Amino acid sequence: MTQTAMRPEAHDTATTGDGVRGKGLGGNSIGLLGSAVIGVSTVAPVYCLTSTLGSTAGEVGLQMPAVFLAGFLPMLLVAFAYRELNKAVPDCGTSFTWTVKAFGPHVGWMCGWGLVIATVIVLSNLAGVATSYFWLLAGEITGSGAVADLDGNKAVHILTCLALIAGATAISYRGMTTTKGVQYALVGLQLVVLALFVVLALHKARTGAFPGHADFSWSWLNPFAVQSFASFSAGLSLSIFMYWGWDACLTANEETVGSEKTPGRAALIAMVVLVGSYLTTGVAAQLAVGSGTSGLGLANPDTSDNVFAALAGPVMGHALGILLFAAVLASAAASLQTTFIPVARTVLAMSAYQALPASYARVHERFRTPGRATVTAGVATGVFYAVMSLLSEHVLVDTIYALGLMICFYYALTAFACAWYFRRDLARSVRDALFKGLFPVLGGLLLAAVFGKTLYDMWNPAYGSGSAVLGVGSVFVIGVGLLLLGLVIMLVMRRRSPAFFQGRVLTAGTPALVVED
Repeated sequence: MTQTAMRPEAHDTATTGDGVRGKGLGGNSIGLLGSAVIGVSTVAPVYCLTSTLGSTAGEVGLQMPAVFLAGFLPMLLVAFAYRELNKAVPDCGTSFTWTVKAFGPHVGWMCGWGLVIATVIVLSNLAGVATSYFWLLAGEITGSGAVADLDGNKAVHILTCLALIAGATAISYRGMTTTKGVQYALVGLQLVVLALFVVLALHKARTGAFPGHADFSWSWLNPFAVQSFASFSAGLSLSIFMYWGWDACLTANEETVGSEKTPGRAALIAMVVLVGSYLTTGVAAQLAVGSGTSGLGLANPDTSDNVFAALAGPVMGHALGILLFAAVLASAAASLQTTFIPVARTVLAMSAYQALPASYARVHERFRTPGRATVTAGVATGVFYAVMSLLSEHVLVDTIYALGLMICFYYALTAFACAWYFRRDLARSVRDALFKGLFPVLGGLLLAAVFGKTLYDMWNPAYGSGSAVLGVGSVFVIGVGLLLLGLVIMLVMRRRSPAFFQGRVLTAGTPALVVED
């Protein structure tokens, strides 16, 4: 059987002169609102807040809102790069395709690998969080501590986790229309409950209900007020993680109405919603309980890894507190489902351009989704989480800590790719110079700096769970090891698919934008 015959989607794809091709996905499935909702959902704002509010407060104290703003800046600059690249090449491979176009197949392949492996790690973490909150919520509803404690039973936890992964995979498999309907409900619930929490926290702050409450100061928004650069760097790394996932808007570009402009606009809308949610929640929480290390203080080490579990009852009361637990579960579950979008479509694109085996380029005939890529991502996530849970909780924790390395890696490469791809446009206008050149380069440099600082910190065994391999921090070993694994797989694929790596499938350069001398 020839390679073309192995690609059932080949009959409805088209290839441009520079190698960019359609994949057979269902076009015009979502609009601006649906795309923005997917971006917000993938980030999982309520889940991010409950898991990082305390940790960030522990690092930077009352300057937590300032760090949220500082983390927003590089993400906003990179979002401009994504918007400009998407206008020129609206391809579901996003970072992979664009870095191939800018820097060639080898850099592009590694960029795609960074996105894929980061997403698999996040999927496993989201599934674990959703499982924990499922049993916590069940215990609250039934009033039974025994039911809540079922999460501590490893067999029950893993089986519940696998069931959630299977459900999320099935919804993603059925297409963007199904995904959109589920997400409207789940994201709506998150934002409504978050707004309710903010209102009630402000009320508690006004009445001085808790002993650790703080008075507002504009210094909370000043990143230079953080006591040390090490603390600021640690807080910034957490903040960047809180914004990761908005680019899911772009990976759905071939299924979006107005694929050249709508996804970029949706990404910027999602970013504004996120930074607004983080700032208002962070300020309200600090006003109500402060950032102390005891009691309800956000930096209390006993509760900092799950702030809402500690604050739900005191701030919102028992009945509404249960609603907050439901919102965290909805946040993790919604993100679990939408996070399949970028990994499946990146794998689809890599396969369509012969950078991965041809079978992953198959698009479901009815649902017009990357069926095999979606199922493979679901299976990989389930196996990864189950194996890591059974082998070592420390390894699972350290894998999550290594996630920041992957995020900075592929975001920074994409930002630099934008400036290089549009290098001949930069002198045409002030707008082009800013949005295609200066802003992406600044965003890329900021993320590259965080990448380097994180890499340095990871070497220390104290980073993460505190475990080490031959005296080197296990987070460093896992993070660098996963990138090297991608390099090995790339070398194998180069032998199997020489055409892609020789630049004969997806052409590097910008022929449509080149101005003849």
